[in-house]
Amino acid sequence: MTTRRLFLSFPVPVRLLLVNQFGVNTGFYLLVPFLAGYLADDVGMSAALVGVVLGVRNLSQQGMFLLGGSASDRLGARGVIIAGCALRTVGFGLFALDDSVAVLLTASVLSGLAGALFNPAVRAYLADAVEPERRAEAFALFNVFANAGALVGPLLGAAMLAWHFRAGAVVAATVFAVLTIAQAWVLPARPVTRSGRTVAADWRLCLGDRRFLAFTFALSGLYALQNQLYLVLPMEAERATGHGGATAVLFLVSTGATLAWQVRVTRRASRSGRGRAIACGTALMGTAFLVPLAALPLTSGDPDGSGSAVVRMLPVCAAALLLALGVMVAQPFVMELIPAYARSDLSGTYFGVFYTVSGVIAALGSAAVGQAADFGGGTGGWTPWLVCAALGLGSAAAVLRLDRKGALAHGGIESKGGSAAETDRPDDRPQALPDDHKHGTPHEDAKPARPGDHGQSRP
Repeated sequence: MTTRRLFLSFPVPVRLLLVNQFGVNTGFYLLVPFLAGYLADDVGMSAALVGVVLGVRNLSQQGMFLLGGSASDRLGARGVIIAGCALRTVGFGLFALDDSVAVLLTASVLSGLAGALFNPAVRAYLADAVEPERRAEAFALFNVFANAGALVGPLLGAAMLAWHFRAGAVVAATVFAVLTIAQAWVLPARPVTRSGRTVAADWRLCLGDRRFLAFTFALSGLYALQNQLYLVLPMEAERATGHGGATAVLFLVSTGATLAWQVRVTRRASRSGRGRAIACGTALMGTAFLVPLAALPLTSGDPDGSGSAVVRMLPVCAAALLLALGVMVAQPFVMELIPAYARSDLSGTYFGVFYTVSGVIAALGSAAVGQAADFGGGTGGWTPWLVCAALGLGSAAAVLRLDRKGALAHGGIESKGGSAAETDRPDDRPQALPDDHKHGTPHEDAKPARPGDHGQSRP
């Protein structure tokens, strides 16, 4: 099945969310990659103040994912998605309004908080709107549309930058305004189950889920390695060629491969089982960083001409391609399994916890890679590459161990060991409050539990 046919096979709300992700990434990458240069060159901020503005945006997003996930469960994913896109419209609009520190900080906080709202909500809605056996395909398409937006956004941003940064901010805000209107008009509300628990009780249930936390920590290496497309690989591309613009080649390789192969890779990987697919993908990501390491004897020294620069770029491009392939193999199944761990009314919270923990560990992992590069003489040394390889291979080993112990959820899909309903929740998993469904106050439109849910598995 082609990507187009697969896209058309999903219902309209799912298709809207896929297009929405294209728009979200287009609007984001249209503005954010050029923000630091604007603040430093046009506004005249010091490097420290630029770091504060960018750090506030990142902190307000990464630190609020859990709140966004809980809001999705409590208020309904549709409303949170719309609110998040509307909030980012305001945030990006403020970047075009004024260049005072107060306004720029406010814009950074609002745009970061917007991401914290709609990121877990979109994924929770998508998981709920798709049959369990088709979630991996839906998240594969989600990855395709996200990468397409990440490719189009910088191109539009560069065109707008030739005019003025504020023009790009206006266009980015307009993209989010259109998305807000489209979602309010087309996206139907999903039933919301009122459990009667407090938000703190929801968090305790999630944070007390040892299987899910083990899964989250095991997969944090995936996101730490994804971040190296912005850190160690661009550093090596610049070292190998002597030109900072060589970084663009890495993004073209990574995005082009994802657009061309994601759907086919997901279909093939699903045949080997989810645990093995995730482990294979993370191992492939780790192996990607061994390619530049093996090529160091050939790429050491100063570039001495365009022909040499092309040859030096080949190992870096190969690493970017293998990294993208590893993400293609693993990520759709990771996204599929997160809601499979959750109760039917806690998928947003689980996505929020996953992204919060993964974001923190990814930041620590990137810091460790950067520190290894500093100690090892930059990317021309062996230490950063070995650290990255260890992260990927260690993550793969951890996932395989969880799979062997039966600690991976199964996404509602029949497995060799029995159905998900039978194997999804070992006896040592923390259980919900026993009288939850007796004394809760379900929404009048709440869906009845499906056979095999036992009142706990996500629908």
